[in-house]
Amino acid sequence: MYQRVGLWINRSKNNTEILVPQLVDWFNTHGWQAISEWSIESPPKMDFIVSLGGDGTVLEAAREAAPYDIPVLGVNYGRLGFLCEVERGELYSALEKVINKQYVLEERLMMIASMENSEKSFSYLVLNDVVFLRESTDSLITLQVKLSGDPILSPAADGLIVATPTGSTAYSLSAGGPIVSPEVEAMLITFIAPHALTARPLVISHNELVDVSLTTGSTCRVTFDGKHIIMLKPGDTVRIMKAPIKAKFIRLRGRSFPNVVREKLRDR
Repeated sequence: MYQRVGLWINRSKNNTEILVPQLVDWFNTHGWQAISEWSIESPPKMDFIVSLGGDGTVLEAAREAAPYDIPVLGVNYGRLGFLCEVERGELYSALEKVINKQYVLEERLMMIASMENSEKSFSYLVLNDVVFLRESTDSLITLQVKLSGDPILSPAADGLIVATPTGSTAYSLSAGGPIVSPEVEAMLITFIAPHALTARPLVISHNELVDVSLTTGSTCRVTFDGKHIIMLKPGDTVRIMKAPIKAKFIRLRGRSFPNVVREKLRDR
């Protein structure tokens, strides 16, 4: 153990800013070093990261930490907090358990989305979803989806979502997709407002190669975990596949996935 923890903070959330020096002092009294600023390209050796914010904050922290094999503990200062393990009132009792190694690690599937043509190329690591959405000035668009080279139904729609089980409780859920346990090795394809009764969400193997091309429409906006944005043109293809690494989350015993779903979606 390095006895070092990183603090990943959404400073727009109430009280997170004033909480930083308190956490630094708390870790110091327990023999740990807490750091709140570092280079993402070359992070220092850390035992884990504490994410202070909502699902978006812990999503960003886990995605950036995954290449360095650093687990993340999510503390909910947001609204739903599907990915957050700890509510704000439980913070210090949870940290006591973590520094005493009273936790388990949960690994979650990630995807790589890439495209390469004469004009542009990219490759993004994705934990939640890749969202294809028509521009507001366009009518419905048609996106051709191929699974390992075989085409599937491609109805006219507002767009579609390719998600991991982690992303199944995000935009895909709002679009009518299923909730999938993070223990399931799968990817999801959910159409957004399709103009076809037969266009239903698909749960596919995590080993599939998913190619998405724009066949009807002038342009299509593509977002990757809501962070990076590109414009897809006719003829462009985005390839999505399982990533070789996984995100790691710190889980305290006693919170099962069914319990989390029941708590977070109650009365919604």
